[in-house]
Amino acid sequence: MHERQWRRINIGLLAAIILVNLYTIALPFLPGLSYWWKHRDNTTPPRVAAIVEATKSENGTPLPGNRLIIPRMDMNTEIVEGPERTWGANLKKGAWRLPFSTNPSQGGNTVIAGHRFTYTESRSIFYYLDKLQIGDEIGIRWDGKLYNYRVESSRTVPPTEVSVQQPTEDDRLTLYTCTPIFNPVNRLVVVAKPVKEAN
Repeated sequence: MHERQWRRINIGLLAAIILVNLYTIALPFLPGLSYWWKHRDNTTPPRVAAIVEATKSENGTPLPGNRLIIPRMDMNTEIVEGPERTWGANLKKGAWRLPFSTNPSQGGNTVIAGHRFTYTESRSIFYYLDKLQIGDEIGIRWDGKLYNYRVESSRTVPPTEVSVQQPTEDDRLTLYTCTPIFNPVNRLVVVAKPVKEAN
């Protein structure tokens, strides 16, 4: 090959390396940018009941399974069930209810965890968890019954702070994920309390 051809190949490879690196750097920001664009007019998110109604299947029945519904996050997703020993595989599937926690019909502390962001998995289910605000609605449809919650707190704790997963005397929903996105050394914990039960 001539020197000119080698130079073109080197320039092409360098350009490809730069593009891959730029994409890798930009990828964690893309969902946030998409969220900002979609919500740039600062409209109030729809209510839980509206989300449930809008996401019914074609024949008018609710989507299958136990579901986590968070209007502020544009979310209506199935809750993953699975044993603690397979926690890594469970988190890859989506919003995982920790098996040692309760479910909404039992009361106490219902704990659901999910990935914030991963390069290798598409289920970054709690990417927008930091968008939740005090007073936001969260719904859980469990065994065909809708349980409504309202966000009461959002805080960052170290991973050693396992008390967020412990049983509680009061009824609550605890959602948590790793944070921050680039160096997930802590946990973002959102706690919501029940407001009323519907259907």
